[in-house]
Amino acid sequence: MLPVIALVGRPNVGKSTLFNYLTRSREALVADFPGLTRDRQYGRVKGGDRACLVVDTGGIADDAEGIESFARKQAQIALGEADIVLFMVDAREGLSASDKVIANSLRKLNKPVVLVINKVDGIDANVASSDFYSLALGEPVQIAASHGRGIPELLARINPLLPPAEEAADEKHSGISIAIVGRPNVGKSTLVNRLLGEERVIVFDEPGTTRDSIYIPFERNGKLFTLVDTAGMRRRSKVSEAIEKFSVIKTLQAIEKSNVVIYLIDAREGITDQDAHLLGLVLEAGRALIIGLNKWDGLTIEQKESVKRQLDVKLAFLEFAEKHPISALHGSGVGKLFDVVEKLYESAMLDMSTPMLTRILKEATDAHQPPLVNNRRIKLKYAHQGGRNPPVVVIHGVQTEALPNSYKRYLINYYRDKLALSGTPIRLEFKSPVNPFHGQKNKLTERQLQKRKRLVKHIKTTK
Repeated sequence: MLPVIALVGRPNVGKSTLFNYLTRSREALVADFPGLTRDRQYGRVKGGDRACLVVDTGGIADDAEGIESFARKQAQIALGEADIVLFMVDAREGLSASDKVIANSLRKLNKPVVLVINKVDGIDANVASSDFYSLALGEPVQIAASHGRGIPELLARINPLLPPAEEAADEKHSGISIAIVGRPNVGKSTLVNRLLGEERVIVFDEPGTTRDSIYIPFERNGKLFTLVDTAGMRRRSKVSEAIEKFSVIKTLQAIEKSNVVIYLIDAREGITDQDAHLLGLVLEAGRALIIGLNKWDGLTIEQKESVKRQLDVKLAFLEFAEKHPISALHGSGVGKLFDVVEKLYESAMLDMSTPMLTRILKEATDAHQPPLVNNRRIKLKYAHQGGRNPPVVVIHGVQTEALPNSYKRYLINYYRDKLALSGTPIRLEFKSPVNPFHGQKNKLTERQLQKRKRLVKHIKTTK
């Protein structure tokens, strides 16, 4: 499972700014006044030695009342989920009584806590940090989250504290892992029971019935599968911490461990913004994807056409995904899902030889050459496989860092077409050669220096 890092601290110390920097996103709102963040915000850390999740929380205030008390409860939930806690303080405001109270509670957690002193840009960081040593939380890390200063040092501090990576699941028992994901009450548990042919999980007409990710191994036609029924991921403003406090983390971890994701959408409600957001998380994880349009049999022709238009507009970024109308309750369309799952699994785990990938690359560049940069043509030389689930193609060339996104999309579509990939994203990584002598001054030998002197003397005498 992915380890979890929680960001906690007083209001307006820069937690959301750090969250955005670590996730390379703008998911968390940032403004120069306290109390903006109230709910928990989840994202994947881009950087460091291992993949992990980071949770942004609202500020913890001593006199929390009303909505601020809710933010404090959300922060307490994040602490319960976390493997590592980053306690953020403000270097400009200095040590406060609230910082001491929070530090005392963090010491009782029995979890690794890293003290992060933010906003050290433009001031004497060591002087501003001296008071925080009294919190007795070890050597602090000084950063400026808004500029990225100190973030590499922070990641270097975090990496050794992460829990040991779990060993790969025993393939003999797990087989193809299929995660059933979606908003609450769209029919995930009903679909699991239909796929298994038995009442394996509880089905009830109330959102939030499933509270944890349920792993169900089984065999079908001599092939091994593992179905994962996940808790519904609803809007954070509607999350009840009493029953759903770990549902988001568990679902994200289930997606990470799966080979294929079946994302269920209630066709009667259409495609909501929450669906688009959750599908974005699946895309970020790089898993093969089936979009199941559940309760399709109860729609009129006009409603079906409306849903198809929403697929084209709201989910245009998922053109590779397989779309299947089904009815989990009555079973229509469900029988075809296993064949599609096996097809997507083969695409996600495809072995690609270097000669084949290089040949496809040459065909793509011959058909449409890369653009010119500084009057020089970008050269793409050869390609090889860099990973599976999702398939990763590593392309080596010259000036690849200047390759525009439009050409990258062209290459992705070209590879997907030539490799006949179904339902799985494909990722491209570009590498350019590094000159080991770049930036080094050429030091002349004694003989070269003497030759230069003779040459200079000769030029002067001939003038």
